[in-house]
Amino acid sequence: MSRETVAADEARPGEMVGTSVQRREDRRLLTGDARYTDDIQHPRTGYLALLGSQYAHARIESIDTGAASAADEVVAAYTYDDLVEAGLDGTMPAAELDAEDLTRDDEDGDDGEDGADESDDGVSVARPLLADDRVRYQGQPVAAVVATERYAAFDALDRIDVDYERLDSVTDLTDAASEDVADDSDAVEAIHEFAPNNVAFEWDTGDREATEEAFDRAAHTVSLDPSNNRVIPTALEPRAAVAQYQPSDEQLVVELSSQNPHAVQERLSDALELPRHRITVRVPDVGGGFGAKLQPYSGHILAAHCAMDLDRPVKWQARRTDDFLSMVHARRQDTEIEAALDDEGRILGLRGVITADLGGYPTAGGVGIPRGTAGMLCGAYDVDAGHVTVRGVLTNTAPISAYRGAGRPEAAYIIERLANACARELDIDPAAFRRRNFIDPDDFPAETALGMEYDSGDYEGALDRALEMVDYDDVREGDASNSTADGRVRGVGLSSYVEICGGWSGDIESGSLRVNADGQVVVATGTQDTGQGHATTYAQVASDELGIPASDVEVVEGDTDKVTEGGGTAGSRSLPMAGNAVRRASEKIVEKGEAIAAHQLEAAPEDLEFDEGEFRVRGAPERGVSFRAVAEAAYNPGSLPDEMEPGLEASTYFEPEGSTAPFGTHVAVVAVDPETGDVEIERFVAVDDVGPQVNPKLVEGQIVGGIAQGIGQALYEEGVYDESGNLATASLQDYALPKAFDVPDIEWDSTVTPSPNNPLGVKGVGEAGTIGSMAAVVNAAVDALEPLGVDDLDMPLTNERVWTAIEEGQD
Repeated sequence: MSRETVAADEARPGEMVGTSVQRREDRRLLTGDARYTDDIQHPRTGYLALLGSQYAHARIESIDTGAASAADEVVAAYTYDDLVEAGLDGTMPAAELDAEDLTRDDEDGDDGEDGADESDDGVSVARPLLADDRVRYQGQPVAAVVATERYAAFDALDRIDVDYERLDSVTDLTDAASEDVADDSDAVEAIHEFAPNNVAFEWDTGDREATEEAFDRAAHTVSLDPSNNRVIPTALEPRAAVAQYQPSDEQLVVELSSQNPHAVQERLSDALELPRHRITVRVPDVGGGFGAKLQPYSGHILAAHCAMDLDRPVKWQARRTDDFLSMVHARRQDTEIEAALDDEGRILGLRGVITADLGGYPTAGGVGIPRGTAGMLCGAYDVDAGHVTVRGVLTNTAPISAYRGAGRPEAAYIIERLANACARELDIDPAAFRRRNFIDPDDFPAETALGMEYDSGDYEGALDRALEMVDYDDVREGDASNSTADGRVRGVGLSSYVEICGGWSGDIESGSLRVNADGQVVVATGTQDTGQGHATTYAQVASDELGIPASDVEVVEGDTDKVTEGGGTAGSRSLPMAGNAVRRASEKIVEKGEAIAAHQLEAAPEDLEFDEGEFRVRGAPERGVSFRAVAEAAYNPGSLPDEMEPGLEASTYFEPEGSTAPFGTHVAVVAVDPETGDVEIERFVAVDDVGPQVNPKLVEGQIVGGIAQGIGQALYEEGVYDESGNLATASLQDYALPKAFDVPDIEWDSTVTPSPNNPLGVKGVGEAGTIGSMAAVVNAAVDALEPLGVDDLDMPLTNERVWTAIEEGQD
């Protein structure tokens, strides 16, 4: 396995997996030939613009679009009532809440007036495409305009007159769930009627009784109240869509920036009441997704509706501020966590409460992610018992959903901060505490006290390698002096994470291969590349299996006409799912190829072997036929066995035996200036185990990119709302992303522990860097500041926050 990049034609078939083949995608991207959604141009295109609510919480008394409709170049204007009048339901799904998890007092099962359908089974919450009678967060789409020029559409938004009755808004988690909040309260009005106290659900996992018993016999208990800050996914390319409709055959084509074209197709079908086979969704090049582009938004669905209604192509291109205000946000959680330790420092039990922000509308991701956080709170440790309660709280903020890691970064941050607090309580080295509590490699597969299943692991091996790379003993010795020549204080922080990703038992992914008569291969699968390098990686897998050059393999994704089913790209599932689907389909190709070759060689198929692109008779290597020759014969009926259909293609749906559990250890060394609160990362070492690596250079790129985003959350990024519900960080002037010079050179290495749950043995990698990095940075800063009286910090570690903690610690 080498990270030294080689050209595709320099790597031999059969040796592709484990080789850092140069990305085939890069030439097009670097030379300006990439084609993003906004690059798509059609004659007579109309441009869609959405008016977002100026208030975080208000009733809509009336909307007058007359002046906007009369403006030059405006084709049409729409409100919620217009959509309903056109025959649409006017909503899109948000979340399903189970009855047993609801916290409402009334159980009458009536439909609420807030888009929530209540029944004995629970509550189904729908989000209006355009606000109906109420807005619940600033930027929620209220009305839409289509014009023949892009900026004419934006200008026309200013002509729309909306009469609001402002309501008190609540953006703080504690305030939102206070006992004073009720639908008849004079203080704050409940955001949704189904949750009069703004707590949408309560859910728990683990064994409460066993956990209490563990705490009863504990020699030590350690508690911590870490907070995960709100972050705003900020891809280079904002959301966009172009829709065309052909009335003669009722065919709708939507091209958009997305991570899951098949999910978009299904949502369009539901919203527009158009059969799926009449909807084509295509995804051109995507400028980043990170989870926020998994679901369609109002603009995507309205572009399609407007194209059908106006009989012309319609394009929606969100502006950057539109994305900040109305795209999903992520991460916001407050946690109370406590560990019970025996007298040797082993973890007997964990208990905690997670209060998770859902925003103004619960989404499927917003409901599921904090449950995933709770399930992962055992981390890499052998914990006897655990119990965690999750409360989902509604606030007048943008809805919360998936962002790179989706619950696992939050969990790793919590448990790894707690691990350091435990080491501090016991006065032992943080690395020693982790070694003492790791799950033993011989105990895999392992089920945690909170119900999660890990496939394989060697956590101490990754820790050892990371400590070796960073010269841990020397760094700790220098850290003991706690000062640098320029007066800054230095600290080192560890994070030994584990995550679950890469599909699950019951999840499926499609894969098909078609071998043309000239031996060229077309691979098609239902994932979606958003920058990962799928075309390179899948071609490497097919190349090794078929013994052909990777350059002979074309990879197709992102077109629902060419790939009829797929699960998209999320949860680091692409290689564990689609990579194995490509491998299985390749095996089917080889199996049919053997039958064709056996017929040509006048041998039994079981007497053949396939190696390096040749079918040969065992014991008679001179008797053979090439893969290319077999491909040509496959399309010549006279060259085929009796009753064999011509052609050489195969399809499959891959289902893994279970999820994968990547893991690793990240180490940060920081220097903090006590006079300014500035935190500088001097070194960052990461050792990650994602199983066998098809392309080590792409794996490293995924890890480094993830670490950059983790550093962003740890030091810089935070979505901030004021007391009125206005987003104070609604532009790149105010929302601080890490710059290139803020991220140090990442020193990376890996260990390899195969997964038993898929034939390739691979584990997901796309989110690992983010999951491992945040706690390492914050633990390092706390370590640096401990002599100054600081034993706790929360993200982001802005200069002001760190300086204030130092001042308070010295009081």
